[in-house]
Amino acid sequence: MSKVTLNTPAPDFALQDFRGETVRLTDFNSKAHVLLVFNRTFA
Repeated sequence: MSKVTLNTPAPDFALQDFRGETVRLTDFNSKAHVLLVFNRTFA
């Protein structure tokens, strides 16, 4: 895993959305801003 620093592009990664579909950060290349919200619940 590479080190992430301020003011540099984020590394690409993939996650599943709430529908179970895989979404990659690079899917949003043409967008001006991307807001990532990570929510963890404990059972």
